[in-house]
Amino acid sequence: MIGILSILDPQENLENTTSVNGDLESLALEVVGHIGLAITNLRLRETLKNSAIVDVLTGLFNRRYLNETLARELARANRAKLSLGVIMLDIDHFKMFNDMHGHEAGDLVLKEVGLLLKNALRASDIACRYGGEEFVLVLPEADMEISKLRAETIRDNIRAINLVYGGLTLPSITVSIGICVFPDDGIEAETLLKAADDALYHAKRNGRDQIQVYLR
Repeated sequence: MIGILSILDPQENLENTTSVNGDLESLALEVVGHIGLAITNLRLRETLKNSAIVDVLTGLFNRRYLNETLARELARANRAKLSLGVIMLDIDHFKMFNDMHGHEAGDLVLKEVGLLLKNALRASDIACRYGGEEFVLVLPEADMEISKLRAETIRDNIRAINLVYGGLTLPSITVSIGICVFPDDGIEAETLLKAADDALYHAKRNGRDQIQVYLR
């Protein structure tokens, strides 16, 4: 039940009301029908909107939402003369994990990492599934030091995840992380994402399960 439509004749005594006449009842039912249809359409519209910007598997925002939002956050940071951190992380050896344990186990890993990221962030932060096993975090007002601390906490928490699938305990999850900050490492969304990706590449090339900052 969403609500109740109450009809009252102002000329009636509140303690001695009579039943609603048939015409008024028919009108009320027609009004309720229109309201119900409008609410259903609004819910459908909201569902379609969410499906367009939210990754179904992890519950995080998707790449499309990141592309729309990061530019706006950068403009806000620029006006306020504030820094903004961008963290890109990748689950280590995820393809090998899928090959050994199956795609359903891999989906379980993605869900758990997504849930951890969602719970680890502030209300103003943005967490997105960038593609495959790669994620991007946008941290408004975070400089490099704060971004590194946040990344280290997330990395440690992901390593502490214990997952059981099919009655078997799955191997520990590790991630490689790259970090850059606005405006030091770039002032445009595309530039910052490239910088974070470069830093991530260095983390993976240097042995994975580590954090690297962008080196200009």
